[in-house]
Amino acid sequence: MPAPLEYAIDLAHQAGDLLQSYFNRDSLDTRLKVDQSLVTAADIAADELISTSLKKAFPDDLLLSEELSPSADRQASTSQTDLWIIDPLDGTTNFSLGLHYWGILITRLEAGYPVLTAMYFPLIDELYTAQRGCGAALNGQSIAVEPPDSQKRTTFFSCCSRTHRRYKVSVPYKSRILGSAAYSLCAVARGIALVSFEATPKIWDIAGGWLLVQEAGGVVETLDGSIPFPVQLDRSYAHQDFPTLAAATPSLLKRSHSQLIPRAG
Repeated sequence: MPAPLEYAIDLAHQAGDLLQSYFNRDSLDTRLKVDQSLVTAADIAADELISTSLKKAFPDDLLLSEELSPSADRQASTSQTDLWIIDPLDGTTNFSLGLHYWGILITRLEAGYPVLTAMYFPLIDELYTAQRGCGAALNGQSIAVEPPDSQKRTTFFSCCSRTHRRYKVSVPYKSRILGSAAYSLCAVARGIALVSFEATPKIWDIAGGWLLVQEAGGVVETLDGSIPFPVQLDRSYAHQDFPTLAAATPSLLKRSHSQLIPRAG
């Protein structure tokens, strides 16, 4: 059996090559899913590539993926079975518009909790990796969150397009919408954003970034108290949102939590 992290890295690169062959195609097949998120032929092809490869390399592990397997084996037990969570194309809207912030997310869980991740953003050549207890890295170099610094004026608050529609926001930093939930978390982990918030991410959007932020020294939680981990194998995650808030420090997380107030209705 191959080393899981190295295998995930290689597989993410393979999927990246595949997705680049679809990028900027004028005739790319797209449709809206039930939750109004976009899916393309590229998403499906990448999911098939990753899922098929993982099943061959790790036949005893289960898979949970955004497009092909939103539910894992209902007869299995999280305490006994390792699980891979796959988002074959995070940032599909960016991808379909010809923007560069999109990536492949491959995360392995043990006992329902993330233990390693490889998140690859091909067009900007950034590979984020983390392993439980071993820290976080960008292209093989260690990364860490950066606490607030009154002398630094270039930090920002990373959020999704739904944030300002659904919440009254008083976070005192410039907002940036990157279009990828995972990259938003990566921005906190590498110290370029102090805070990030995603209003409606799914488990496959956040599993790797959740681990990355923690391993980079940051903190992450859901705004509504929902509990993404341990992942439960007897449920479908296709329609379960986990509004996710990440920050460089616990005090910043607590303050930011109070600065995001749900709008009525």
